[in-house]
Parts: sequence; C-alpha cells; structure tokens
Amino acid sequence: MTTTAQRTSALPNAYTSGRLPRWFAPTLFGATLVVGLGVIALLASSGALPEFSIVLAVLVGVVLYAVLITVIANAAEGRRAATDRLVTSLVITAFVVALLPLISLLWTVTSNGLARFDITFFTHSMRSVIGEGGGALHAIVGTLIITALATVIAVPVGLLTAIYLVEYGRGRLARAITFFVDVMTGIPSIVAGLFAYALFALIFGEGVRMGFAGSVALAVLMVPVVVRSSEEMLKLVPDELREASYALGVPKWRTIARVVLPTAGAGIVTGITLAIARVIGETAPLLIVAGFTSSMNYNPFSERMQSLPVFVYTQYANPGSQVDFYLERAWAGALTLILLVMALNLIARLITRIFAPRARR
Repeated sequence: MTTTAQRTSALPNAYTSGRLPRWFAPTLFGATLVVGLGVIALLASSGALPEFSIVLAVLVGVVLYAVLITVIANAAEGRRAATDRLVTSLVITAFVVALLPLISLLWTVTSNGLARFDITFFTHSMRSVIGEGGGALHAIVGTLIITALATVIAVPVGLLTAIYLVEYGRGRLARAITFFVDVMTGIPSIVAGLFAYALFALIFGEGVRMGFAGSVALAVLMVPVVVRSSEEMLKLVPDELREASYALGVPKWRTIARVVLPTAGAGIVTGITLAIARVIGETAPLLIVAGFTSSMNYNPFSERMQSLPVFVYTQYANPGSQVDFYLERAWAGALTLILLVMALNLIARLITRIFAPRARR
C-alpha cells in the first residue's frame, strides 16, 4: 500500500503541470498586434505597399499569434495543450477575419460621409443644384414611403402563408408552396424589378415610373423572408399550448390569433424587421421601376420617386465637373442608409424585449 501510494504521487499530472500563465496568451496577442502594425507601417513607408492598412496589420498580427502560441505551447505544455491552443487561435482568427471587413466598411463610410452629414443634407433636395450644396431629403422620404408600402404588402401575405404552412398545410400543396418560397428567396433583385415593370407596363403602358411599382418589387423580395422567419417562429410555439386551448373548446382560428401569434410575436417582428433591412438598400429594382428625380414627390402613385440607394448610385455614377461634392453626397447617403438599418435592428430588439412572453408565477 505504501509503495503504491509513493509511486502514484510521483507520477506527474499532465493536466496541471507545465501550464503557461493566464496572462501569457493576452500579452502575446497584444505583442503580435504591435508587431503587425510595425511590419505594415514599415512596408508602407518603404513603398512596398501603397498605403498603411490597419486591417492588414491586424490580420498579420492575428496570424502571427496563431503560429507563436502553438509553437510555445507545444514546447511548454505538450502536444495536447498545443493542439487546443491552435484550435482556439484559429477560431479567434476566423472571428477577426469576419469582423475586419465590417469594421473597415463602417470606418470608411463614416470617415467619408461625415463631411456632408449636416442639416442641409437632411432638409434640402437636389432640385436646381449643380455642384456644391443640396441634400437627400427627397431620397430619404422616398425610401421611407416605398419601404412602408412594401411592408404593408408583404407582411400580411408572408405571415398568412407561414400560418397556413404551419397550422393547416399538408400534402403536395404545402410542399409546392415551400419549394417556391425557397426559389423566391434566391432570385436576384433585378428580376423582381423586371417583374414589377412588366406588370405595371401592362396597366399603364411603356415607360411607367412610380414609387408604388418599386414597393411591389420590394414586396416580392420581402415575402419569402417573412414567410421563412415567421414559419420558424410559429414552429417554436409548444404544441401543449395549442392542445390546452383546444381542450377548452376554443376554435382553431381563435387559438392561432390569441395563443400562437402572441407567443411567437417577438420572433415574428424580428423576422419582419430583418426583411425590411434586406430590401431597404436595394438599388436595381427601384432604378428600373421607380426611376430617379431631383425633386420631392410625396405621391407614390404618380411620377418618379427617388430612393436613398438610387441617390447614392446616381451621385457616384454621374458626377458633374466638381466630383468631390457628388462623392461627399454619395458617402453621406450611404452613411444614412447604414444608420437606418441600425435603427431598424435596435427597434426590433426593443420590441422583442417588450413583447417577449414572460413566465408568471
């Protein structure tokens, strides 16, 4: 017994011995970032790179960290711990690679768009403006009107379709609807614009341009997103709630309206908000059916109506002799569009928190 105990205590514990300090990995990560910044700055100053790039510097630092932490862990902690460190560093690298383009995009749009992010930009249109001045009020109003009408069209259609698929749909018809919804999810946006143009050209003739036609095109793109998101939220509602309602003698339609939809309401609102964010930046369909104008138009059923994505496109693609002023307006329009999408996401989170079902004692 004594000999066995002595031998057991003499064996080293591979899971506790030879561990790197907790501060080592964060310190090494910071050091490799500094090295990456120095390397990229040196290459930029020597002319090997056209300019200094913070994105490239961070990427170099993260890759260098993955290599060094694996080598050091293999020497100090063993192969098992080194493999764990390698996988962890690869996960961190993938996260940084996915995050860097977003940060770079936000930084580029913000830095370039703040030059014209002023009161004039939000209170004036481009009517009779050539060169400096002007704003995007007509485009912002047009975007809000077109997107609101598209939401009014798409949400009832998409939500009722999702209710049918979850609560009523069986057999070939339900499978066919699901198949066509999946197909619609992947159609290019310009196809929706061509469909809306062909539909309104049959009614109003060739060359028709109006904001409502743009709303129809965006609604075609919104419907499959609303259907899919609402369908998944309705499937998450426990069947016990439905069965309890049926046991009390409540009809199915009232069970759906008073039990199922309130329970899934927060998720459905989030899906609708994501669908709006999906289409609010579309350019091709609105360029085809809504056109572009430099004046205000509050009537979506008459004449051309400007939208913010088309405003950004026209300012960038058709600059006048004073290019800088057009590019400043384009960047400011892009920044406004990003802020609108961000506001939609914040509203969706707020609605989800307010209307999410709470457990009651």
